[in-house]
Amino acid sequence: MQTKLQYVTFQDLNLNTPLYNALDDLGFTTPTPIQAEAFSVVSSGKDVVGIAQTGTGKTFAYMLPILKNLKFSNQENPRILVLVPTRELVVQVVDEVEKLSKYINTRVLGVYGGTNINTQKQQIAQGVDILVATPGRLYDLAVSRVLQLKSIQKLVIDEVDVMLDLGFRHQLINIFDILPERRQNIMFSATMTQDVDELINDFFVTPERVSIAISGTPLENIAQERYNVPNFHTKVNLLNAILQDKERYNKVLIFVGFKRMADRLFEALDETFNDESCVIHSNKTQNYRLRSIEQFRNGDNRILIATDVMARGLDIDNISHVINFDTPDYPENYMHRIGRTGRAEREGHAILFSTKKELDALERIETLMKMEIPLTEIPEDIEISTELLEEERDKIKEHYNPLKRSDEDAPGPAFHEKKEKNTKENLGGSYRREIAKKYKKPKTRGDKNYNKRNKKK
Repeated sequence: MQTKLQYVTFQDLNLNTPLYNALDDLGFTTPTPIQAEAFSVVSSGKDVVGIAQTGTGKTFAYMLPILKNLKFSNQENPRILVLVPTRELVVQVVDEVEKLSKYINTRVLGVYGGTNINTQKQQIAQGVDILVATPGRLYDLAVSRVLQLKSIQKLVIDEVDVMLDLGFRHQLINIFDILPERRQNIMFSATMTQDVDELINDFFVTPERVSIAISGTPLENIAQERYNVPNFHTKVNLLNAILQDKERYNKVLIFVGFKRMADRLFEALDETFNDESCVIHSNKTQNYRLRSIEQFRNGDNRILIATDVMARGLDIDNISHVINFDTPDYPENYMHRIGRTGRAEREGHAILFSTKKELDALERIETLMKMEIPLTEIPEDIEISTELLEEERDKIKEHYNPLKRSDEDAPGPAFHEKKEKNTKENLGGSYRREIAKKYKKPKTRGDKNYNKRNKKK
């Protein structure tokens, strides 16, 4: 159920002075709908399920009420646990928490895989109030007993739908088992899938739901358009032409479906936009990925090529355009993609490329949004390539192959008559049989004289 906005400014939330000072430094005066609606529910201590589109300020939605009610403590064990699906999101959430807690004496630490676990153990031993982690690394630290979770008061699971898509359900259940039973569960997601619903039913206690945007509702401040493009190389030609306008396309996030395509597109654009583009996907090293994001965020590179998982939840301001180089199979992924532009109520622009094979996926997207994406014709000066990638070519089916054996001609299982010595029943060896004759079990239970009588015979 979609809730109604109750608050107009952050002053209406009755925050404390340190938080107001931090918000003033950030230049924020008005909460987003999810921040306004989730504040009182999270503050109440009840289990919470928040559904809101990507780019609506979900991190502040749960962190403002948590920080307001988090009292100073010298204890070493963390009291707040935030789980996110990727390393990049760990870094981002830690950064957001540090901005909000600038005037509060709060210890924040982020842990994730791919880095030295011993260094993270040393950091945990120094004491932490808020721990932000990926599920895998958190469980490794907890099993090593360096990290004690007995003091956790609030568990936040952010981008839970992505976490389940990545196969973290088993790890999440293991983490639930070692957390204190008396805790507040807070979950935020952009979509409500069946897997998410099952997780809520299994581990949440009568949660209160805060839904700001129905999954599939396009953000009103994002203009959308699409092109029907025949193949990869024509898409590259069109993309090259579009990106020539550097003033208009000043910060462009390009989405592709998988890692190999990301590298392929990066190489294709590198000839024209050598120093202007960068790429991130899960095969890149952690330092490479963080450096690429930082260069894009700071404006050193105006083009970032990314896969869905890597860019999910990343908070990068002032993205002028999101270009969907391919049409995602799942319509929800399209919503997450275009939510990268038009953030903080700014105007955004989304462009979609679709081949003939991707038209079914396009139809699913338009059905979810309950609207058609306006079609733009490819400019006449764009070269339409006839060269196809291997995966774009039609597979040739063999209608008739004279050399192919039929089922009747197929060789069957090997068969031969057993030799006489192999037809005998295996009785377990002569020694075992002789022992069985000598020490017979009594026919009647408890008849101790049975064996004696048989010996006399």
